[in-house]
Amino acid sequence: MRQSRYFIQTLREIPSEAEVVSHQLMLRASMIKKVAAGIYDYLPLGLKVIRKVENIIRENMNKAGAIELLMSVVQPAELWQSSGRWNHFGKELLRFKDRGNRDFCLGPTHEEVITDIVKSQVNSYKQMPVTLYQIQTKFRDEVRPRFGLMRGREFIMKDAYSFDIDDAGADVSYQKMYDAYKAIFTACGLAHKVVDADTGSIGGSFSHEFMVLADTGEDTIISCNKCEYSANVEKAVVVDSGEKENAALKDMEEVATPNKHTALEVAEFLGVDIIHVPKTMIIRCEGVVVDGREEDIYVACMVRGDHEVNLSKVKNVVKAKSAEFAEHYEVLDKTGCSIGSLGPCNMPLKVYVDNALKYLCNIVVGANKEGYHIKNVNLERDAKIEGYFDIRNAMPKDKCPHCNGEYQETKGIEVGHIFKLGTKYSESMGAKALDKNGKNIPIVMGCYGIGVGRTAASAIEQHYDEKGIVWPKAIAPFEVVVIPLNTNDDEVIAKSDEIYNGLLSLGVDVIIDDRNERAGVKFNDAELIGYPLRVSVGKKSLSEGRIEVVIRRTGEVIFLDLSNNLADKVKEILDTKVI
Repeated sequence: MRQSRYFIQTLREIPSEAEVVSHQLMLRASMIKKVAAGIYDYLPLGLKVIRKVENIIRENMNKAGAIELLMSVVQPAELWQSSGRWNHFGKELLRFKDRGNRDFCLGPTHEEVITDIVKSQVNSYKQMPVTLYQIQTKFRDEVRPRFGLMRGREFIMKDAYSFDIDDAGADVSYQKMYDAYKAIFTACGLAHKVVDADTGSIGGSFSHEFMVLADTGEDTIISCNKCEYSANVEKAVVVDSGEKENAALKDMEEVATPNKHTALEVAEFLGVDIIHVPKTMIIRCEGVVVDGREEDIYVACMVRGDHEVNLSKVKNVVKAKSAEFAEHYEVLDKTGCSIGSLGPCNMPLKVYVDNALKYLCNIVVGANKEGYHIKNVNLERDAKIEGYFDIRNAMPKDKCPHCNGEYQETKGIEVGHIFKLGTKYSESMGAKALDKNGKNIPIVMGCYGIGVGRTAASAIEQHYDEKGIVWPKAIAPFEVVVIPLNTNDDEVIAKSDEIYNGLLSLGVDVIIDDRNERAGVKFNDAELIGYPLRVSVGKKSLSEGRIEVVIRRTGEVIFLDLSNNLADKVKEILDTKVI
């Protein structure tokens, strides 16, 4: 490919809309263009990266025995209603009506569609196991799309679905996908970690996330410093341990705390340790089964003043479909009090308390009255609570539940998520098959997703420097760029073309920057775009009988003597020194 005829228009300035490195560099390197909030066009360079990621995914999925198909992005409401998710999925599901006034949506995921397909095709254990996958565009109407391809509304996803007659078979299918995912992200050149994860709105019995390790990641990974246990912060178990404080129980005392709203402000005002000033938060829990019907309820949750409430854990404890912090007006409506003065004493809502608070006595809580708190509260004596639960975020130094090691915290970006679904969808949608005993039973499912664009963006978050992108070779838009420094010199052009054509004949993905531009402009663009290997041919170097090769990742400069097999030597460097 000749760059003079390719579609690349790099930017020198950082676009004001871009917040994270990958978004900045993909815009500057002419890889994507914004269409609307959370929606992007893939320009030729960006599409090349996407296709390379897709090919790695496809190769490893096929190797694992999965079979590719393609499903429609437009899905009828009836399928989502049959699974019970039409109302549960919320506003992220973009709904619309066709000219016949029938309800449809743009697919954010395809559990319903694939279950309907298998339901119509598979009726016996003899047809299983089977794993089907696609690489296709999804749409989720995110309320706050941001960070370019990291959190868009429209995105490319690889989603796979396994079907087995029993749990034992489903575990085998799950492990195959687990292994395939590790191979995929390794082949993409990404340092990653597999962590236990919450199942979220997809549902199922357990799941794992695949995290690309990056300091700029928005996900927090909790891992043990001794064993292999790791989980995202939503899932990481906090061990229930400690000793009850040995202190005499004091009488409750209401005290004025004017304009003191946070636990830290109250602790400093009263001169007590922040751990003795727990936070009481009101949580809206949606889809809780009450008397056989699903309802939205509100609960109060308490954690130590130096801890944070974990919504995923609250959701699981309350057995809700989702859990969110209540808005200010909801808190006032349900409790008669604003955030900042809430407490468990005479709380009109059910109160769930984190395990860490069972070991404290004489704590300070909100009085459910504006500007007042109560000192010397002891929960068993002074409040009605539902019990003690693990409902907080894990933190560094917390103990590992498996080996008593200590937790450590790193940052990561979720690029893949796999779930063991069980019979969640097959039961509700009637996808059954005959087992070996002739019994018609629900099929056991698993689902497995990879964000393709997010994988590409995560590679940038992990591999960049002050000059631009440093692509792993496997997913770089081009592996090598050949740069003739003097485009008006026939010898330079001839030698550059010789190397370029030689690399093409060797199967190298190469581009030649034959633009009539200054050398500095070409070098800057090559470093910004992130070609793994740069070959420079200039009048001066030719007079010295050599050409210059630069490895983008390390900056190593290699001089090659002129010979008849320069392309072979360049490819040898690419194969042996570039990753």
